[in-house]
Amino acid sequence: MQYRRLGRSGLQVSELSLGSWVTYHNQVDTGAAREMLAAAMGAGVNFFDNAEVYAGGKSEVVMGEAFKALKWPRLNYIVSTKFYWGLDREGQSTNRKDTLNRKYLTQAIDGSLQRMGLDFIDLVYCHRPDPHTPIEETVWAMSDMITRGKALYWGTSEWSAADIRAAWDIADRNRLHKPVMEQPEYNLFHRTRVEKEYARLYEDLGLGLTTWSPLASGLLTGKYRNGVPTGSRGTLENMGFLVEGLTDAGKNTAVGKLESIAAELDCSVSQLAIAWVARNPHVSTVITGASKMAQLHENLGAADVIPKLTPEVMARIDAISTPLAD
Repeated sequence: MQYRRLGRSGLQVSELSLGSWVTYHNQVDTGAAREMLAAAMGAGVNFFDNAEVYAGGKSEVVMGEAFKALKWPRLNYIVSTKFYWGLDREGQSTNRKDTLNRKYLTQAIDGSLQRMGLDFIDLVYCHRPDPHTPIEETVWAMSDMITRGKALYWGTSEWSAADIRAAWDIADRNRLHKPVMEQPEYNLFHRTRVEKEYARLYEDLGLGLTTWSPLASGLLTGKYRNGVPTGSRGTLENMGFLVEGLTDAGKNTAVGKLESIAAELDCSVSQLAIAWVARNPHVSTVITGASKMAQLHENLGAADVIPKLTPEVMARIDAISTPLAD
């Protein structure tokens, strides 16, 4: 496993990391989480991604309990969470959901720390942009979170380039803690934001990326080429919105073509797709997910594929995937 700086910060993150979206609590209990976290750490992974909203806060609980059982030195691992949607989805309080105002953020970090049983969280993200709160208010609140020692670095997730730059400029003018990283979706079929919209931010601001969905929610595993298999993510009750994309005929045909390249490199199409994301020099880490130990080992095997992606191989991959990418 190789390590990369998180943007221009001094923090070193493993090129592949492990996230908890969909899986923790829903498919992975504390015991399974402990085993997979230990296996990931054994393979060199040092970054573990989470969010307040995952499983209504229970994902943070599962991960926190697993950390406690593993008894790792706190310096050895990096953990994240994300704020925006809140937990009071059915409540009446407008300051507890879909917001990035100071009141919500100040209390949200305390909730995450309690659920995870930690004194601080390494990386905190604004999970989506909030059009109803001035960016300046959000920047001050996130910077204060770091000043108070409850977080070490802050960033954004799925923000526009214009909003990221506005946040950075506000922080720069006021000598506040600047946003260091962005967490966008990035895979062979979802590329425009990372490759075009953010292009100037890497050099101008030193933005680092912790990307999610390298397998396009499972499409790039190849298992959806003949429909939605039983037990897959597409069959989960709250994941029904993914089915149309997972069964896209054109993209599944492209996955079939990628399998021949994967075979030449002695890897799976999943490993090829993850390695392709990691091959982008602006990506600090690729967040992977797993509901089973075999899936975890499969995904982490992509680290051995990254050096095999020569310019010639990358060109062949792009020729297949680019015409279908957004």
